[in-house]
Amino acid sequence: MDSDDSDFYGDDETTSQLLQRVAEFDVDDWAQQQRVHPGRPQRQRDSTEEASHLHNAYAGISYAWQLTETIDNFLSRLPPSTTDQTPEVPWIFICNPYIPRVHRLESQSQFSKGNEDEAPEEEGSKTGIVAQGGLERLQLVSKFIEGIQRMGKSKSFVEKEIRKEQKQAIDDILNLAYLAKVRTGKLSLVAAVLPCLRGIASKVAPRSPLEDPRKDRLLCIYTADFRDKADVGRVLRKMRELKLIEPRGRPIYYKPAPPTRSQVELEEDAR
Repeated sequence: MDSDDSDFYGDDETTSQLLQRVAEFDVDDWAQQQRVHPGRPQRQRDSTEEASHLHNAYAGISYAWQLTETIDNFLSRLPPSTTDQTPEVPWIFICNPYIPRVHRLESQSQFSKGNEDEAPEEEGSKTGIVAQGGLERLQLVSKFIEGIQRMGKSKSFVEKEIRKEQKQAIDDILNLAYLAKVRTGKLSLVAAVLPCLRGIASKVAPRSPLEDPRKDRLLCIYTADFRDKADVGRVLRKMRELKLIEPRGRPIYYKPAPPTRSQVELEEDAR
């Protein structure tokens, strides 16, 4: 398959601009500029200065922690083990107050069905562009599969080329997402508690009135950058300390935030 067939398509100007942005973007250089050196001492802030810099992307949302609450008060108001899931309480949500994010009601995710309560968005995120670009890239994959299956090649050759094209499509979508500031990732596991926060936000599914109340529920912890393996590792270590992860326990999953195929198809149906 030609390399051109793996790129996003559109008119010549759009294609040229995207290719230029991808070519010029240096992830390593950007990371070095943004990352605080681990050996560099941090400037200490007093409590008054800290309070003036607190943020809450879920301010005013009833099923989320508020800056005016202590964590104990929040967990008393919405205890994860006994709070029932309702249309008014789809999740129990808490945001890291030291990381500025777009308010939930102003985020582009509100226009993406099923993604309204995903990770708080970074300022300048272009979720809509990622959804549209992802859809177009997946359409190219479908056309590629249809074409190669008509070539009469051996089954092993066809399967190998399809896997190669699928991997390239994933890389293309994640690169576009990174450029569009859709960079968060999500750790998912089954648990019954809302842990101390170490990512940018976390949420736990309330108790379903239709299921056994003793059943564990989905817990998600969001990280700021799906390419930052060190940060993901720090969150995992904290989860082990809290005994949310056991050596032979339930599996844990991590995935980037860009829309999955099913989410992209939901976007297409909505249009």
